[in-house]
Amino acid sequence: MSTEILIVDDNADIRNILNDLINDAGYKTRVAANYNQALTEIDKKLPDVAIIDVKLDKGDNDGIELLSHIKKKNNDIPVIIISGHANIEMAVKSLKSGAFEFIQKPFDQNRLMNFINRAIENFKLKNQNKELETKLFHSFELIGNSSNIEKIREQILKLSNSESRIFINGPTGSGKELIARKIHKLSKRKKEPFIILNGALLDVKKYEEELFGEEKNNGSISYGALEKATGGILLIDEVSEIPLETQSKILRVLIDQKFKRINGNHDINVDVRIICSSSKDIKNEIRSGNFREDLFHRLNVFQIDIEPLSSRVSDIPLLIEYFSKKIIESYNLKKLNIDSNNHYLINYNWPGNVRELRNLIERIGILSPNNEEKISNIIKESLKTSEEDNFKVENSLSIPLKEARENFEKEYLTTQLKKFGGNISKMAKFIGMERSALHRKLKGLGIKDLN
Repeated sequence: MSTEILIVDDNADIRNILNDLINDAGYKTRVAANYNQALTEIDKKLPDVAIIDVKLDKGDNDGIELLSHIKKKNNDIPVIIISGHANIEMAVKSLKSGAFEFIQKPFDQNRLMNFINRAIENFKLKNQNKELETKLFHSFELIGNSSNIEKIREQILKLSNSESRIFINGPTGSGKELIARKIHKLSKRKKEPFIILNGALLDVKKYEEELFGEEKNNGSISYGALEKATGGILLIDEVSEIPLETQSKILRVLIDQKFKRINGNHDINVDVRIICSSSKDIKNEIRSGNFREDLFHRLNVFQIDIEPLSSRVSDIPLLIEYFSKKIIESYNLKKLNIDSNNHYLINYNWPGNVRELRNLIERIGILSPNNEEKISNIIKESLKTSEEDNFKVENSLSIPLKEARENFEKEYLTTQLKKFGGNISKMAKFIGMERSALHRKLKGLGIKDLN
């Protein structure tokens, strides 16, 4: 669907100039010559971008009233205010009312087109962010009852109301982006963009272009992540992968709160909250000379640590229930009965963490097995390491019954301890033992308490 721009101006010459300029750039236009026409066009169909003159036929602030009318219908639509009677007071009033930009007549056409292009990109980004929120597994739910997840929930609530920079540390697939999105959704910047710059996926030669943008020789501009995220939040994922030379420039931006585009001459002020994440031990990266310590201290005003799924096994049943519901909705299934106490689910190391668990449940949903045994077989085949299984079977057949029983007890109790998150009282009740007897048994088998 092509972008549509509404032009509102009582001067026919200005309307025609704007109409031709915007059509030549490949965009569709609608025009209105007065306040009532503009109101009719807005109510008939909201544009993607609006360009509105401040003073029309009703009064000195017609454009501001139309701006407010659009914002009530959809706050994301960018509105560029133009005026032939501009003053600082008028510009400030427009911007405070939610205008995307303010430009004075007679205007430079290249400058206006830059504003229009930025407005269109801003509108598209906001729509893309909304689409992401509605997609499967982007519902901003942080699932789990482990102490780690409970602590992170508390941190999110506190940090959402601040402007502090945040460093999220955790293994791949554990939910770092989800935490950043949750902070964005609860913050004062929730209506502004949430932009992700993935340090691990970028071409080394394009880091600075992707971050700062570039002014081309033909006069066009490519906007970098810092500008795209203006007013909102920029998540720099896998920040440890960014080259040292670029790290020094990011440090300078954090100090000066401004930057220049590549080949640009003008400073651009920064109004972005930065969240960084890494799956690597960032302190090891600093010791190895791969990451600047001074930059880390600037970025790490507050640190959130998310543990691997194997360390918070008590979250697995809740995650299974959550993802199963999502899969049932997505694939129109009647039910998906997955036993969350399955031996393989509890004892598996989950190198891919929550993402790997989610993928497994989606795989089960796609295969649509019609009974629990088939589901169990899919889990077993997906998660087992055949060499390890063969070794366990062969080993159990070559040892005395007493030793085999001890091995079984140790594995069984370790699994239950993980399942109950180290809660001895709940575990003892479930397996039918006195709490003190269970403590002695764990000690005798050399099983360490998780707490």
